[in-house]
Amino acid sequence: MTNEMSAQVSQAKLSSQPAVKIVGVTKIFGVVEALHEISANILPGRLTGLVGPDGAGKTTLMRLMAALMAPTAGRITVANCDTVRDSNRIHTLTGYMPQRFGLYEDLSVMENLRLYAQLQGVEPNTHQDIFERLLTFTRLAPFTQRLAGRLSGGMKQKLGLACAMMGKPRVLLLDEPSVGVDPVSRQDLWKMVRELTDEGMAVVWSTAYLDEAERCATVLLLNDGKIEYDGPPDKLTATLKHRCFRLLDPKQERRIVLSRALNLKSVCDGVIQGNSVRAVLRKEATREEIDALAKEVGAEIAPVTPRFEDAFVDLLGGGPGGTSALAERMEPVNLKGDIAVECHELTRRFGDFIATDHVSFQVKKGEIFGLLGPNGAGKSTTFKMLCGLLKPTSGGAHVMGLDLRTAKSEAKSQLGYMAQKFSLYGLLSARQNLEFSAGVYGFDGATKRERIEEMIEIFHLQKYVRSSPEDLPLGVKQRLALACALMHRPPVLFLDEPTSGVDPITRREFWTHINGLVRKGVTVLVTTHFMDEAEYCDRVALMYQAKVIALDTPDALKRSVFKGGSDEPTMEDAFIQLIQSADAENATSRATKAP
Repeated sequence: MTNEMSAQVSQAKLSSQPAVKIVGVTKIFGVVEALHEISANILPGRLTGLVGPDGAGKTTLMRLMAALMAPTAGRITVANCDTVRDSNRIHTLTGYMPQRFGLYEDLSVMENLRLYAQLQGVEPNTHQDIFERLLTFTRLAPFTQRLAGRLSGGMKQKLGLACAMMGKPRVLLLDEPSVGVDPVSRQDLWKMVRELTDEGMAVVWSTAYLDEAERCATVLLLNDGKIEYDGPPDKLTATLKHRCFRLLDPKQERRIVLSRALNLKSVCDGVIQGNSVRAVLRKEATREEIDALAKEVGAEIAPVTPRFEDAFVDLLGGGPGGTSALAERMEPVNLKGDIAVECHELTRRFGDFIATDHVSFQVKKGEIFGLLGPNGAGKSTTFKMLCGLLKPTSGGAHVMGLDLRTAKSEAKSQLGYMAQKFSLYGLLSARQNLEFSAGVYGFDGATKRERIEEMIEIFHLQKYVRSSPEDLPLGVKQRLALACALMHRPPVLFLDEPTSGVDPITRREFWTHINGLVRKGVTVLVTTHFMDEAEYCDRVALMYQAKVIALDTPDALKRSVFKGGSDEPTMEDAFIQLIQSADAENATSRATKAP
């Protein structure tokens, strides 16, 4: 950072005045009250997390703070400037990075920086110094000539952050900057933001990753347009003391144990964690039911430290329960043999670029197989080839015993595919998208109507059937996309980052359905950047630089990086360690080959 900027934000840090003051703010869109009498202070030199379920009002609040819209009632000031009266001044005091940041993908990194400098009125004679500072800060200096459309997800977010910081803002507003970003890139973003707050800048970080919220100095938790909690995350987490447990190594299948735990009246939340089940008791509940379940399934029960995510779900009334209405209506999958999906030496080149390099694995019937890796590792390309959407350069793949080279149409009818980028039709309503999907899979007449109404009911889409997908909250969009992918009840399901950017309650709803489907014999292949979701997988393949560098169960991968000590490694620890080990091996190999 420049000396001028450091002095500016350091002065703000010393100030006892809030960087942003929100007083009684209400925002109404037509008949919808998005925010109701919100009041809060955003302090300089601190990272404030903004969390809540989809549709809670987080993005609306950020846009109000950025003076992109005016409140219906109440007042917001930024550095004592009113967002309505002094809106032009607010645009120089704040940097705003929306969820869908407007990078121009056909422009290079440097061209995007020049464009945003002009848009924000930065003096031309200062451009070079500012660009050098931002490129150094984001570590994008080696990539100035690369087109933004060819950057990885993490690099795009870093460029977006650089553009948002162009005008030396006093307040930086980041709306879910880490959505779709791998753990290594998330760490980079986190370090950059920490540096800014250390210098005194006020940063508001909206996030669906509650491990990120746990690191914030303060958290604002919104629900239905109201603030449910305002304070340090650890204070809320402390309310769950003596209420969190793990059922270790149950003798019964872990997905069954989770379902049974979630259906107990005394349990408000639960997740799979490797070969164990984590459960959270409701307030005032006793241990009687969970102890009885542990004994019945042959598991050792042990208390564990609460997490902020536990407190989040508890505060919002608990998760969705352990029974999938969708899975309950499905017949068990019939498959000759045990292997549902397999690929051998699967390779895809785009010109000189190798996107997938001799990838081989098998997925058993009724298995959840996770495909993890940094942005640009080749996961989505592999998925598209396995779905018959992309022709391999070499190698082959089979789905339900069908060769994708010779029986592509027949194989496609056996699978459901939910793409990474939302791929429904924006010109059609939610109901029309469901009708289109039903038609594609050959349904008509009463069967078509019955299947559509079933999906609307199961995925709680009644309120949204007339809306365009583009107008829906992200969690509802993803529900609609999953409903379309499951319309024909396929025996194999490909989910490419299905829960990216959605809140923990919606993620639990998705996984209740996934776990239920797998118990009926459905095979699921999933990519995700939520490392806690990888714990649900029976096995995980880690891709890096187009190759599979590790393949094992989640617990085995975690053990592979466990070097002793008291702390149990997480899947994120394993992910980062394995990537770093691969980098070290590659560096050694290059040094050995060098003349």
